[in-house]
Amino acid sequence: MIRVLLLALSGLMVAVGVLWTLQGLGYLEGSPMTGVRFWSLVGPVLAGFGVALGIVSLRRR
Repeated sequence: MIRVLLLALSGLMVAVGVLWTLQGLGYLEGSPMTGVRFWSLVGPVLAGFGVALGIVSLRRR
């Protein structure tokens, strides 16, 4: 059960990271985050942590 929750959390982290990155780069408009460099830096970091969490959760027994 924990494994499934960790995988769901990692997928959510990757999705939000991609969303923040696209908003920070200005590809998605309609948000105060659009075009703000901070979000284009934080997004890939969050997505990377999500990928790492997914790898760790898949290796769990």
